[in-house]
Amino acid sequence: MHPLEKMFRPRSVAVVGASGDPEKLGGRTLLHLKELGYQGRIYPINVSAAEVQGLPAWRSVAELPETPDSALILLPASRVAQAIDDCAAKGVKHVQVLSSGFAEEGGEGVAMQARLAEQARAYGIRLTGPNCLGSISPPDGFFGTFSSLLATAKPPPGIVGVATQSGAYGSHIYAVAGFRGIGISRAIATGNEVDIDVSEAIDYLVEDPGTRVICASLEGCGNGDRLRRALLKAAAARKPVIIMKVGSSEVGAAAAATHTGSLAGEDRVIDTVFRECGALRVSSIEEMLDVAYVCSIAPLPPLESAGMISVSGGIGVLMADACVDAGLTVPVLSSEALAEIHAVQPMAGGRNPIDTTAQLAGRLHVIETISQSMMRGADLGALLFYLAHLGRDMRRFPKIEGAFLALRRNQPDRTVVAVMTHIDEVRLRLEAQGIPVFEDPTRAVRAVAGAARLRRLQEAAEALPVATPAEPLGMAIANEAMAKALIARAGVPVPPEEACATVEAAIAAADRLGYPVVMKILSEDIPHKTEVGGVLLNVADGPAVAAGFATLMQRARTARLDALLDGVLVAPMMRGGVETIIGTLRDPVFGPMVMFGLGGVAVELFRDVAFASAPLTPQRAEALIDGSRGAVLLKGWRGGPPLDRPALVEALCALSHFAAAHHDEIESVEVNPFLVREKGACALDALVAFRGTAKNH
Repeated sequence: MHPLEKMFRPRSVAVVGASGDPEKLGGRTLLHLKELGYQGRIYPINVSAAEVQGLPAWRSVAELPETPDSALILLPASRVAQAIDDCAAKGVKHVQVLSSGFAEEGGEGVAMQARLAEQARAYGIRLTGPNCLGSISPPDGFFGTFSSLLATAKPPPGIVGVATQSGAYGSHIYAVAGFRGIGISRAIATGNEVDIDVSEAIDYLVEDPGTRVICASLEGCGNGDRLRRALLKAAAARKPVIIMKVGSSEVGAAAAATHTGSLAGEDRVIDTVFRECGALRVSSIEEMLDVAYVCSIAPLPPLESAGMISVSGGIGVLMADACVDAGLTVPVLSSEALAEIHAVQPMAGGRNPIDTTAQLAGRLHVIETISQSMMRGADLGALLFYLAHLGRDMRRFPKIEGAFLALRRNQPDRTVVAVMTHIDEVRLRLEAQGIPVFEDPTRAVRAVAGAARLRRLQEAAEALPVATPAEPLGMAIANEAMAKALIARAGVPVPPEEACATVEAAIAAADRLGYPVVMKILSEDIPHKTEVGGVLLNVADGPAVAAGFATLMQRARTARLDALLDGVLVAPMMRGGVETIIGTLRDPVFGPMVMFGLGGVAVELFRDVAFASAPLTPQRAEALIDGSRGAVLLKGWRGGPPLDRPALVEALCALSHFAAAHHDEIESVEVNPFLVREKGACALDALVAFRGTAKNH
């Protein structure tokens, strides 16, 4: 039995703070348990009444004739800790604190919430909340919540599980789901999460045999590893997770010392984690429920491609545009398939979508041939039918139904969707055969695209490789030369270069390296050298090196009078290739992340970067590169030669393993630019930020 099973399916429950007034939260929760079909034993706890809402009441959990499976606490915040002591003394192991007045209100509430966390740990109690809405299990008639929805509507039982932090958000999801006929298996709102969080609720829903689709919402995440494990577990079980994350923030001031940190932010990081772990991130409740509806009715499309049959040319074009916007391909049908279609419907137009024209209404017997020909004529993951208002005509519906059912029999792994206005009887009959029904064409397309993307994400999801342990670095980086030496030892290629404290040393270094050279100021106080004119390109000879040395020193002192100057860095001038940026940052929740994008000034101009969790495998590094639009430049642009992508992959993997092995020490690494050439690649600049150090270069 999963540790959270009794939160959803208790055989007995105590309502601590039960009231005879159904307008009060304790009264409303008790009423829901009494009236909505719960078959377990209910124990109202009220210090001053012998009977509450017709049920015998007890003054304390300690007086109960048995140990209840679960307790719902609806008391003033100041009395909750004592109630938990009472539950512990009785042996109750599952408690939901629906009371508010804790950390969400600040002040004394923070301390009271901290005490609840200590009690849960000390007593071994699994605790939801505080400030939560409770849990429901419609198939069991269990509604352990004060949600006002239940005064007017009862979520129907089904196979969609819901896990959210926000109570109002969660109840809105299962309310709207119910209004749309989407049944709920279990739902929970975790509130302030002193113990049980959304990640653990997802873990439970993955194991729950009554749940096939999971909808989840996060406001924040305190345990990144637990969330990763839960989402990967769902992907392995092929249970779709449709998830929302509200709010975003920067990952922290220390990481923001580099472009890697400032470009990341919590929202980018968590978007990456969702994708890597096989979950589909959506941006609205409507989209969440549309995708959940398709996933709960039909098989997930095996391909991200769609065919469309429409009685309206305009709606067909609308749906085709929506497919492109949503990432679905629209393959052109084969000439053989088009010939078969024209043989039974000569007036049909298009190559996909197929415009049958409104004349199809009088020739419904041909719809089966058209649909079967489309499936044979292209690799389609889904087939969508726009049929206007035929779903309201029970005289004609049987012919449509027959075509749909034949298609489902012949193509059982494909998604078939009907788009039409309809009556409930039509919808229910089609849903029973695995065919979702929509009224809005664009929403139908987006839902199918989400389901198809979910399948691809699930298939690609994999646990992170284990980082190889490494000896502590035990150092702080002072300047670019030292940073490059560090990443070079990690396996990132660096060109030959020399740090020079004097003019004479700089001239000698340039003579050895060969002209022209690059000269850069070396200072732990000036990490972004171009901002102070601290870089000189194409330095041609010894006298130019001498003049350049003086120029760089003068510019640095003008920009930062108090800067510690270590001299200049002399390196050969590198030409050709594409400047990229590679970097890492330590996210406070999800650990080390890797970044790739176009480098140089382009990183700030276009912000075209992609992220992945560290460490990388070569396959995951390839996917990271492809996540940036700039990756196309590596293939050769406007007749140029293809660049050394394997060298880039090798460098990304090396940097990622270095960051993962030293995540306790390193805050971020930035290599910008990392030059990718026709043969080979190398780091032209580098910054390393150590955790807890004042100087981050």
